Amino acid sequence: MKLMFIGADHEVTGSCHYIEAAGKHILVDYGMEQGKNYFENVPLPVSAPEIDYVFLTHAHVDHSGNLPLLYSKGFRGKIFATEATADLCSIMLRDCAHIQMQEAEWRNRKGKRNKEIAMLEPAYTMEDAENAIRCIVPCSYGQEVEVCEGIKIRFTDIGHLLGSSSIEVWLQEKNVSKKLVFSGDIGNKDQPLIKDPQYTDEADYVIMESTYGDRLHAEEKSDYVADLAKILDRTFARGGNVVIPSFAVGRTQEILYFIRIIKKEGLVSSFPNFPVFVDSPLAVEATEVFQKNQFDCYDEEALELIKKRINPITFPGLTLSITTEESRAINEDPEPKVIISAAGMCDAGRIRHHLKHNLWRPESTILFVGYQSVGTTGRAIVDGAEQVKLFGETIDVAAEITKLVGLSGHADKNGLIEWVEAFKRRPKKVFVVHGEDSVCSSFARCLSEEHGFDAYAPYSGTEFDIISGQILKEGIPVPVKKKESTIVSDVYARLKAAGARLMGIIAKSEGISNKDKAKFADQINSLCDKWSR
Repeated sequence: MKLMFIGADHEVTGSCHYIEAAGKHILVDYGMEQGKNYFENVPLPVSAPEIDYVFLTHAHVDHSGNLPLLYSKGFRGKIFATEATADLCSIMLRDCAHIQMQEAEWRNRKGKRNKEIAMLEPAYTMEDAENAIRCIVPCSYGQEVEVCEGIKIRFTDIGHLLGSSSIEVWLQEKNVSKKLVFSGDIGNKDQPLIKDPQYTDEADYVIMESTYGDRLHAEEKSDYVADLAKILDRTFARGGNVVIPSFAVGRTQEILYFIRIIKKEGLVSSFPNFPVFVDSPLAVEATEVFQKNQFDCYDEEALELIKKRINPITFPGLTLSITTEESRAINEDPEPKVIISAAGMCDAGRIRHHLKHNLWRPESTILFVGYQSVGTTGRAIVDGAEQVKLFGETIDVAAEITKLVGLSGHADKNGLIEWVEAFKRRPKKVFVVHGEDSVCSSFARCLSEEHGFDAYAPYSGTEFDIISGQILKEGIPVPVKKKESTIVSDVYARLKAAGARLMGIIAKSEGISNKDKAKFADQINSLCDKWSR
């Protein structure tokens, strides 16, 4: 029996683990890398046709997005997932294929005009995505599934996304039995719509995420409804639009949940009957999946609304835009509105068109409601970029840029510790994955030094003997090419953003007293003297 770490090791995306047991080759997740990645992943130790099974924790692209690629390379096995995950993957993987084919087509059209631009092949096609979807075997939460002789699994609701799960994996070989638990992405408590994360009693070895392993959510829970209502009210009073780059699955439905309450309670006085557009075919389909799986996945509060025949994610004034013509019409209408559109990090999809029409408008607001990875357009805007490029055009950033603070689908450090401490029989080893480089290391140290676990943060390529409990090979961090120059570029962008922020403060300082102006000028000159030496 062997466990090998492939992806999302000292990185946040591209989750992939490999198991060899009972004569079978298994992947747990096969996700796409997103944003900037700093380390190379080792290749799969076997070819795609040799992979027998994939166990999928949830539908987010950084966990599922390479499944069509696996199929395109010859995989013909079974993909086990929860029923809701299977439903979401049926739309998300097709959407991934559509985006890749669309971007390749755009790049190749540009390449015909410029011989220096190489022609681009999409990583996989729509046919690959549809065939991968056909490989999915839907499973119920709590059901023990006999995958084959010597391998059994069970999915437990982990409260991160509709259908998300931790996976218990029982392995038996030559009269030796071992149990692995893969946490998947552990959810934050008290999220709207979905249940809180459930715990697992025992495991020999645990493979757990650490996305927020170095930070804590605010002790006092934010009032998301009140905060969102204030943002809407002041934007509509200026005559602007509120543009929300949102992940189509999960976060979009949460925002709709909040807006239904805002409208019901009349919390926006400047324009109480404001229209709301969800401009993402994927989000529209995902919302239907949420409604289909409501009885299996919704929490008690959402189910109480359903019992009263109230749909928790719809309301008067909501328009679901599907066609390109419907999408274009949104920006032709001068009336203030809410526009919710994917992708959440602004690097693809229709959101880029809405940013192009609204970023330069001081009366509009761009509201971020999710994590923005380093290297994405969304991260650049959040960090204070004065301009961004969209469709080859430079757009000034003049709109109000704000965030709905505290809204997170991930457990924080305390939530992660609570999950792993819930094992009634302490695991022999805890492998810490799916976090930024320093976070994986620091969280593993925390588990070891403060909580008494044998914790280890592996790099890609690490191999572990499940029977003996010994590490056979330690992975070595291999930086991606041009890693150093990328880091310099990111830090310099941060410095420029800080300068832009300073200029903004200076521009607003005309009304302060002369004494404070002089003090401010002296502080700036002192800083300049320090760094100009």
